[in-house]
Order: sequence, then C-alpha cells, then structure tokens
Amino acid sequence: MPKTSARLLALLSLLQTRRDWPGTLLAERLAISLRTVRRDVDRLRELGYPIAAVKGPDGGYRLGAGTELPPLLFDDEQAIALTIALQIAATTLGDGTGEAAARALTTVRQVMPSRLRHRIDALQITAVERPASRPAAPIDRDALLAISSAARAHEILRFDYGSETADEPPRRVEPHHVVTWDGRWYLVAWDLDRSDWRTFRADRITLRIPNGPRFTPRELPGGDVTTFVTGRFRGADEGTVAWPCQGTAILDLPAATVARYTRDGIVEELGPDRCRLTLGSWSWPSLAAALARFDTEIEVAGPAELVAAFGHLARRFARTAAGTS
Repeated sequence: MPKTSARLLALLSLLQTRRDWPGTLLAERLAISLRTVRRDVDRLRELGYPIAAVKGPDGGYRLGAGTELPPLLFDDEQAIALTIALQIAATTLGDGTGEAAARALTTVRQVMPSRLRHRIDALQITAVERPASRPAAPIDRDALLAISSAARAHEILRFDYGSETADEPPRRVEPHHVVTWDGRWYLVAWDLDRSDWRTFRADRITLRIPNGPRFTPRELPGGDVTTFVTGRFRGADEGTVAWPCQGTAILDLPAATVARYTRDGIVEELGPDRCRLTLGSWSWPSLAAALARFDTEIEVAGPAELVAAFGHLARRFARTAAGTS
C-alpha cells in the first residue's frame, strides 16, 4: 500500500477526472479497502476539498466547488499551460488583473518541481495585442461578473447609464447576453421602460442593488445573439467590412480570454470556460484557420461550408506532416 500522502494525491487526481466515482471503483483503482477510501476522503475534506457523498446502489464521491480555494493538483501539462496563460495575462491585462496574474505566476513557480521550473524558465512570453480600431474602455471586473450572473439567472437588472445620476429613475432591463465587439464589452437586454431591445456598453453601467425579480427570457430578433449584434453594429459603424464568409464555432475557453484576441468578431459567453465565437474572413479555409489558432476543442455551429473547410485543412496539413504535396 502506498504511503498516505501519495495515496491522497492519487485519490484527488482520480476525483478530478470524472464527475462521480463509486467507492468500490476507487478502492479497486487505488488497491485499498473501501474503509481506507472513506478515511482518505475525510482527510481530503479536512484539507479543504469539498467532496460530496453520492447516493446510489454502490455509493460514491464527487469533487465539488467550495467556499475557499484548497490546494490544487495539476499534472505536468496542466502546470505548463497554466504558467503560459499567466505570462500572457501578466503582459496584456490592465485594471490590476495583470499584476494579480504576475503574482499568481510567482506563487505557482515557487511550488513547482525543479524539472518543470527549468522548462518554464526557458519559456519567456510577452504578448503584444493588435491595436483595436478604437481605445478599449476600462471595465470593472466585479460589475461584469454581476451583469453576466444576472443574465444567466434571468434576473432583472437596475442600473444608471452613462451620465445619468442617482436622482433619475434607473434603467430596468431583462439581461440577455454579455458580448464583446471591437475590444469593448456590451450588454444585450430588453429595456422594460422602452419596450425594445438595446445594447449597453458595460463600462457605462453603474449597477443598483438588489436585482429585480426573475423573468422568462424573450427571443432575440434574428433568432440568436450573433445575428442581432452583427446587424446592430454593422449598421451603425461606417466603413465596416462585410466578410464574404462568416461562421460560428463554440470554443472550450472563457469568453474573456477569446475576447482579448478578437477585434472583428462577436464573443458570446456560454459558461465559465466555454464561449461562442462568430468571425468573418475572405475564404472558408482562412476562417477555419483563424478559429484553429485558439488551440482548443472546436465545435462548429455553422454553416456547413465551415465544417468542410476544417476537413480541407485537415487533409492539407496531413500531407504537409507526411512530407507529400
């Protein structure tokens, strides 16, 4: 039987790989008794890991979210990916986030084994962003999270907008989506007092609390947020180029991460680590290549021409890798 510390790390690693683990299966994978599994789970709970018991014929355990951040466990690939992301964030993000990323990078590096620390030290990254067509406005991160949470929970938002003062009645809206366009964050919402759809710049919103009651979401004109926002902004921005090829894909990345490297597309948040991106390009293969640069899992939402373009590029890259033409 492995030592207790090694066994706890192995147990934690297993719990991170799937949602539910039957206790008997954990015992089998770790080559220990079911009683030892129960004791080790209790030890992890004492360390701050929120492990819930799962009811069922076999019983089991689930690693959930807690109120505090316990010690984290990363494999080598995850640790390297994390440090690369922190280096990029430290050199590109303002409003205090870049400084926090730099401090986090220092903390992660200190606890890394030497074999990984040497690999990371050899990789120094400075990310340089392409200038936006207009200066990006600073946005309060907490306010952005509050707006996004209200949209996800379908709660009416109350806020002052722009030069409006506290003496004026607040705006009352049904928040639908938080999106980015040309380096700025926007709220797409149904304005209850004007009985119409509106887009609000997030940096001009001053929230009033508490939120209003829950509501049943309305259907956006055009059927989806991409069609709606594209129509609004392309009609308002003079000189905007309408690309001959436009497609949509779902990426396994946070919307904020994708938005930092997207100036001419629409990013729609779908969850903490998932977003929908709509881009345009001069050809379908170039559009597929533009989406592939994010180096993550890609699910094409449409159209069929974009799916075919990914297949075309896959065959071309396979020939390149094989050294044939």
